[in-house]
Amino acid sequence: MTQLTMAKALNEGLRRALSDDPKVLVMGEDIGTLGGVFRITDGLIDEFGAQRVVDTPLAESGIMGTAVGLAYRGYRPVVEIQFDGFVYPAFDQIVCQVAKLHYRTGGKVSVPITIRIPWAGGVGAAEHHSESPEAYFVHTSGLRVVAVSNPQDAYTMLQQAVACDDPVVFFEPKRLYHTKGEVDLGWALDDAPPMGLARVARPGTDVTLLTYGAQVATAMDAALAAEDEGISLEVIDLRSLSPVDYKTVAASVRKTGRVVVTHEAAREAGVGAELIASVTEKCFYHLEAAPVRVTGHDTPYPPAKLEKHHVPDLDRILDAVDRVLDRPHSLTGVEL
Repeated sequence: MTQLTMAKALNEGLRRALSDDPKVLVMGEDIGTLGGVFRITDGLIDEFGAQRVVDTPLAESGIMGTAVGLAYRGYRPVVEIQFDGFVYPAFDQIVCQVAKLHYRTGGKVSVPITIRIPWAGGVGAAEHHSESPEAYFVHTSGLRVVAVSNPQDAYTMLQQAVACDDPVVFFEPKRLYHTKGEVDLGWALDDAPPMGLARVARPGTDVTLLTYGAQVATAMDAALAAEDEGISLEVIDLRSLSPVDYKTVAASVRKTGRVVVTHEAAREAGVGAELIASVTEKCFYHLEAAPVRVTGHDTPYPPAKLEKHHVPDLDRILDAVDRVLDRPHSLTGVEL
């Protein structure tokens, strides 16, 4: 086991994917000589050359369109969208071409494109640099959508995404890029948990806490704090947002009877709404209370000095736990 930051784990995952398959190439803005704005591709151009680590023009639609053509000819492009808010110029290519080509051709054409997106807030960035657009892509049939929360998953799931014949939107929580964790660099992909499998990050008995990405760490902190009050939270790291591993989710909900969902994205028509609808359909007779969402607010992402009020924190999560347990709570009147 090696201690790596998430950024370095992603770098090593890309290095291994490039080494294992000559059809893999990486492309994006400033990813070559600079190594990317977050240095995720640092050193790769020196090792694999400018033909496989491609600095592109500042044109996301052109980057994605080029990736479609490459995938059509048998390559496995890994596209870096420099910041989450920059994905929108490529949105037409992703939802109209990338997501539909396999279906449109009756399965004759595969589109093995991995779309890496540094994602969400917590880093004090400017407008268009801290957004959570995952619901758009979860809603789009034909795309796989995953979100990593730790260095080991960053390393293995990135390689799994590159090897997958389906297009994968790969969300990387930028505020976790410098967090460290143990990574097994020798872990064969066949031995790693499947990319679509959820992870029980912390077992519990009283409330199921569903989340993903950077919010997993906040949920774990909430579970530790709740333990001091004799409350046992089971934290589920979804890992895959499309498809969702409802087998793992339902097993947890049937055990605890109570559900809180937390994500940084806006509440309206968000991933949390779909999770709660599906959980209610699958586990209705096991629920002891109405599920509760703890999300970002239905506003454009706020300026850096205000983002702490937007991103769900430990107090808001614990208040939701009190609600589903029918305990007195301190945030009465605050929309969760």
